[in-house]
Amino acid sequence: MKLYSSKQKWKIILLGVALLLVGASLYVSNEIVAKVAQRERERVTQWADAIKKRAELVRLTNSSFDQLRQKELEEMELWIAATKEISKPSPLNLQQSYDLPLAIINRNTDIPVILLDQDNQVSGYINLELDTNDIRTAAPDLSRDSVKRVFEDSLVKLAYAWEKINPSFTMEIYEGLFMTYYYNDSRDILRLERERDSLIQAFNAELIENADLVPVLLMDSTQTAVIASNLPVEQLDTLQLMATRDDLLAQNEPIEISFGPTDLNYVLYANSPELKQLQYFPYIQFLIIGLFIFIGYVIFSTFRKAEQNQVWAGMAKETAHQLGTPISSLMAWIELLSAMDIDESITKEMNKDIERLTKVTDRFSKIGAGTSLEEKDIVATTRNMLSYLRTRVSSKVDITFEADTSSIVVMHNPPLFEWVIENICKNAIDAMEGEGKLSVVISSKPGKVFIDIKDTGKGMTPRQQREVFKPGFTTKKRGWGLGLTLVKRIISEYHKGQIVVAHSEVGVGTTFRITLSV
Repeated sequence: MKLYSSKQKWKIILLGVALLLVGASLYVSNEIVAKVAQRERERVTQWADAIKKRAELVRLTNSSFDQLRQKELEEMELWIAATKEISKPSPLNLQQSYDLPLAIINRNTDIPVILLDQDNQVSGYINLELDTNDIRTAAPDLSRDSVKRVFEDSLVKLAYAWEKINPSFTMEIYEGLFMTYYYNDSRDILRLERERDSLIQAFNAELIENADLVPVLLMDSTQTAVIASNLPVEQLDTLQLMATRDDLLAQNEPIEISFGPTDLNYVLYANSPELKQLQYFPYIQFLIIGLFIFIGYVIFSTFRKAEQNQVWAGMAKETAHQLGTPISSLMAWIELLSAMDIDESITKEMNKDIERLTKVTDRFSKIGAGTSLEEKDIVATTRNMLSYLRTRVSSKVDITFEADTSSIVVMHNPPLFEWVIENICKNAIDAMEGEGKLSVVISSKPGKVFIDIKDTGKGMTPRQQREVFKPGFTTKKRGWGLGLTLVKRIISEYHKGQIVVAHSEVGVGTTFRITLSV
């Protein structure tokens, strides 16, 4: 019967179904991860587009401011020219010729101007919101002259600051007197700049510095300089910044963004913590499920093994009990035959079989019970079993026995160990189909004793060697596949030894090795 093969087939089917379920679950999880990753990439792309639009807005507003400043520069040049024209001496009858310059001068109501002479003394100013009252309020203890001096010093410093933004104009009022005109952007331009800066700051706070967005770096075409980021890049040195860049490159492919025909930039971004958790969640889930399955398998295997042990012990004890009655009857019949003056050789051989049945009964009675080990000669135990077998097997089977020493004392149970030798030898004789050579060799080394049982039978394939001790495995047409399972149990559990297939070759034979501790 191929009980084990059938069970193995079901195991393979169940494993295939489990792998199919795991594969389907991983596929669905990966699809979800891919969709979430695509959504995050779209968010980063939107962020990059917003950066691009901000850059376009800044360029546009700067261009507009440049145009406004150019217009104000032209107005200042016209205002200076008008002022110069008025400064020229004119006859009284030409007073009406000053109407146009005066109109030009009076038209300047928003461009602040400071006028300094060649000695950097303030000669005048217009369209300034600063006056001496502000200084008196800030420093009430200053004298009038001190307040005036502080005010004029402030105007001089302010004029020099304006010169860095807009060009100054110097003109000769009359011989030896030069005046320099300093001007700043008009109030309208300053208001527009403040509104632009406020808009950009709000843009940065709400979008570029958005903490809810995944970590993002906008870098130049060489991927060495940071243009924008929601990370604290100002706190990172060059090595840390490059390490952050490499980490982002390893997580996702960068997004290209162009700020101009030749201005190519790259957006580098990381996966969100939620996406990372989602990526690893199926594996963690399967690990936990697998752990529970493994624990359940160990528990149920333990229960099953305990139940099997009880079944084995119950069957063995019941067999021993059932054999007891016919053995007693046979012993009585032998006594009767002996009294009838029958040939002694007949009763002698029948007594041997009775002794054999008694040993078998004793073996079955010891299954499941506390087996006692005795210090006995393993060589003698093995020799006795082989002597019994020689008279009960085909004469075409040559049984040989060798031992490197005449006596080796080992802790073992002689009846059970004889059962082991008998089972292996009978399987070997069946494999040789009643014709061949069976050799048993006992060797020893310090602390160990080896019993090698070699036959010249059919041999086993590697797969058969792996399964030979498993319950239900057999190569016979009629058999339960339990003999070698019992052998392994007797050696490993009762004698704390080991039994293996030392060597086997198809068509050549098989060698079993039993190892016991001395």
